[in-house]
Amino acid sequence: MGARPKLLITRRIFPEVLERLDANFDIVSNQADDEWSAADLLARVADRDALFVVASDRVDRALLDAAPKLRVVSTGSVGYNHIDLAACKARGIAVGNTPEVLTEATADMAWTLLMAAARRVSESERWLRDGQWKRWAFDQFLGADLFRSTLGIIGMGRIGSAVARRARGFEMTVLYSNRSRAANEAEVGAQYVERDELLARADHVVLVLPYSQATHHTIGERELSLMKPTATLVNIARGGIVDDAALARALKAGRIAAAGLDVYENEPALNPELLDAPGVVLTPHIGSATRSSRVGMAMLAADNLIAFFEGRPMPAQVPLG
Repeated sequence: MGARPKLLITRRIFPEVLERLDANFDIVSNQADDEWSAADLLARVADRDALFVVASDRVDRALLDAAPKLRVVSTGSVGYNHIDLAACKARGIAVGNTPEVLTEATADMAWTLLMAAARRVSESERWLRDGQWKRWAFDQFLGADLFRSTLGIIGMGRIGSAVARRARGFEMTVLYSNRSRAANEAEVGAQYVERDELLARADHVVLVLPYSQATHHTIGERELSLMKPTATLVNIARGGIVDDAALARALKAGRIAAAGLDVYENEPALNPELLDAPGVVLTPHIGSATRSSRVGMAMLAADNLIAFFEGRPMPAQVPLG
């Protein structure tokens, strides 16, 4: 029996997933969840055949150059913009991701942020905890209606469709913008419009599109200026899709009313202007953070690796073109 392939796992993973991988690989794992520097990662990957990463790990040319034996990368995320696909293709390295597992949990999170931001939940809770609630008033923390309002979804893939389905319970008008018309638009009750029209008409805008250079700062100064001053913006997609500095300025100037953000440019670093912007709800990239979703993501990432070395098709392989 030959030597088992060598696997590097960059983050702590669930015991049941580690046990499954341990039966198939010679593992070096960051189970202590230590903060590895870029140099640490490069040193650890040098003799590895396989790599299990997360969305905050950069798999770039420098890392690939440091890993001459690397044959496959599996990321525990749907998005793969942190992986240099062209460089992987050039080296014959396969790439796997974890679509579908987190669809419903992430759609739930979109609604969590939308409702919290539109109804000023975080802002009013901080005010209450600070001991400022002395009496009730008619005009105290007036938020925006969701029932029978207009929802705009930018990106009508699996998660965008799940967000749209949930809007039925609020009897919302649903608009969407996408690279192409969605085949399921009638099924989810959504109407296609151009992006500028969506921004102008929607009371609430949810971003669910993948990050690329083409989608960088999809929402910037110009786009924010098109939105209603009473509007809410929610980003559960990827950092970089929103110009965070422009959003902070828009919130402070009252050009839009509220925002709910789970992802950020340069995360985990945060634009400090967002911290004191009014009407903003901030969460630390927890869109898929239910146990069933996160275990499912890690297990699918593991299954991709196991299938590759068993010579089977990976359950979720990223096309490299």
